[in-house]
Amino acid sequence: MTFTLEDYLVSLHSGSWFGFNNVTNDNSYKTYANLVIHDDTKSKPSESDCTAGVAAMQADWDGKEYARKRKAEYPSIADQLDDIYHNGIDAWKATIKTTKDKYPKE
Repeated sequence: MTFTLEDYLVSLHSGSWFGFNNVTNDNSYKTYANLVIHDDTKSKPSESDCTAGVAAMQADWDGKEYARKRKAEYPSIADQLDDIYHNGIDAWKATIKTTKDKYPKE
């Protein structure tokens, strides 16, 4: 996933508080230069704040890739509970550890 200026702006406030001028069909108009604030109670963030905000969102997403991969491979909660019931906590821990070792937290 790649985050955009629009993603960052949406994360700041709810509702339709901003928009863009010079609309095109390919979304290339969604730049800071075309940013318009529609809500008088909101101020336009600086371009550097927007750039830093997008970078922070991207870094956060990229830094949690291991968690997304783990989640996809973990057994369902029902299967994990069944494993604990039938095989005990230690067997369950061994099953989970396999996935944790495959995708280590960096």
